Amino acid sequence: MKSLLLSLACLSLLVAPSLAVAAADPPRPNVVLVFIDDMGYGDIAPFGNKQWKTPHLDKLAAEGMKFTSFYATPVCSMSRACLLTGCYNVRVSVPGVYFPNIQKGLHPDEVTLAEIVKPQGYATMCIGKWHLGHRDEFLPTSQGFDAYFGIPYSNDMTIDPKHARLAGDCVFREGLTADDARSKTARNRVPLMRGREVIEYPTDQSTLTKRYTEEAVKFIRSNKDKPFFLYLPHTMVHYPLAASEAFRGKSGGGLLGDAIEEIDWSMGQIMAAIREAGIDSKTLVIFTSDNGAAAGSSAPWRGKKGSIYEGGVREPCIMRWPGRIPAGTSCPQIAGNIDMLPTLAALVGTPLPEGRTLDGRDIRSLMFAADAAAVRDTHLYYTRAGQLGAIRQGDWKLVLTDDRPKPRKTAKNDKAPKAEKKDQSAKAAKSALPFGAALFNLAKDPGETTDVSAENGEVVARLKAEAQRRDQEIRQNRRPEGVAAPDADAKQKG
Repeated sequence: MKSLLLSLACLSLLVAPSLAVAAADPPRPNVVLVFIDDMGYGDIAPFGNKQWKTPHLDKLAAEGMKFTSFYATPVCSMSRACLLTGCYNVRVSVPGVYFPNIQKGLHPDEVTLAEIVKPQGYATMCIGKWHLGHRDEFLPTSQGFDAYFGIPYSNDMTIDPKHARLAGDCVFREGLTADDARSKTARNRVPLMRGREVIEYPTDQSTLTKRYTEEAVKFIRSNKDKPFFLYLPHTMVHYPLAASEAFRGKSGGGLLGDAIEEIDWSMGQIMAAIREAGIDSKTLVIFTSDNGAAAGSSAPWRGKKGSIYEGGVREPCIMRWPGRIPAGTSCPQIAGNIDMLPTLAALVGTPLPEGRTLDGRDIRSLMFAADAAAVRDTHLYYTRAGQLGAIRQGDWKLVLTDDRPKPRKTAKNDKAPKAEKKDQSAKAAKSALPFGAALFNLAKDPGETTDVSAENGEVVARLKAEAQRRDQEIRQNRRPEGVAAPDADAKQKG
């Protein structure tokens, strides 16, 4: 049974907020958490992009705070597990990516962000890409969300023909039928779900950003008189890219630019709905991404999606809360999606989960003051294969595994973008690190180009020991992955 009582184990790992923060505790905010798929650090104007227009995100940054050392993970499922549980994915036994043929997911006993806010009377909804298990016991409605609308995993995947629950009024497209959904699968044909039922197959991906936005606006308007938590993990800009007719071909930056500009439009619609509902001053908006760029830019960092170099895991992040978060500011301190659960728990006044260790910290002090001191000085970088690939402490980063990009295998109908192939080739040629380990000073060498381990042996030894200690603790105390009940098959057939 999931418990929401305070845990002594959690207290040992969580940094207590300062007296100043405690004294200034604001009323419980509404929370809108927007989580983009495969958007790199350099893909939007507030973080350096000059190719396409993102006026609504520009305004969000001007009215809020940019986090410039905000971390996720190399790929999809592991990042969502970190975000929703406050733990490194290895601690909760979630792999890099879940596929439709895998009958596993985030364990139902894990306490999610939605379950943190529920005891305080929050309405909760997940709109978009879930990717933490598509069987009934793993879906958002089993993990604290009142409602769900979206696709259960990445948009380049397929339907699960055996377990998909087809709604009686499911809309079938492209000439397909219910029988086809049960017998024919193809990449890039994914189901659109409401709750636990498939309502459209295959999803018209060009309409997803627009439809997600409409659902989000409807949810905000319907819950403006009570506290709410809206989790909006967009499908874009994961391949295959898509944009609605209103944006297709309009950015001048190809389909990627079109998709990003439509996401910017979506943020504009959401912010307008918040203002029109009269809840602007009591709504915290968070915008970030799940991993580095697949097709776009992770500049100025090295690496892209899949990598434990900074470009694979350091994400754009903007937080806005008028009157609480200082406008037009930046936070350079280490933070990340694992910090969201303890922070949200502190904001809404819910005790932390009992009997389990968290890896995240309460970062309210960083949010409320641009010059705040570090809350945590260490970050672990787990690879998509579940190995500890690097550790950062302060400005030092020790890379423990050879993370040179490998050529991506692609299906004929889902070729890797030329830009991504070029980046992989260039990085592979450039990378000639001595493993062992490679040490970088991120303050002096943010691009991770020069290994300085030879002249900093004490730092290498200290970080290696710290990495081993922390990784060993996580593995000794890891919690189980969820496994679907064998007798659930018959119940889930539509």
